[in-house]
Amino acid sequence: MAELRRQGIRPEVLEENGLRFDASGHEWWAPGAFAVVNIAAAAPNLARSRWGTTLTWVFSSIAFLANIAILQSRLGSVKSVRAAFRRKGDAELPRVGVPAFLAAAEGAFPARTRVLQNVRHAVVFAGSALALTAAALV
Repeated sequence: MAELRRQGIRPEVLEENGLRFDASGHEWWAPGAFAVVNIAAAAPNLARSRWGTTLTWVFSSIAFLANIAILQSRLGSVKSVRAAFRRKGDAELPRVGVPAFLAAAEGAFPARTRVLQNVRHAVVFAGSALALTAAALV
């Protein structure tokens, strides 16, 4: 909000347009759901079921591709926020300096958040690659 004020934009404009820039819950349920699904796929592998390899191919591929989509969306966040602001039709929103606004929003989170995001991406990529390699060798 301070960044919006610094730019001469009323902070209330976000709420008036139904926009939120905070942690909304997907930060835990999405990775948690992927972890549960991958553990469920691992169980048949441990039981030496033929379904295990198929489930590994499916779920590890989905996790790998979803992680790529998440990284891609972060890279295009400035462009997509600008587009969202324009779509709202509010005269004030397009004047927001989006890069500075997003940097301020990210800076509001504890420093460990960025570290944890990077660890999560590394675990997903490495875990998916390892699981897919193991499935290919079966």
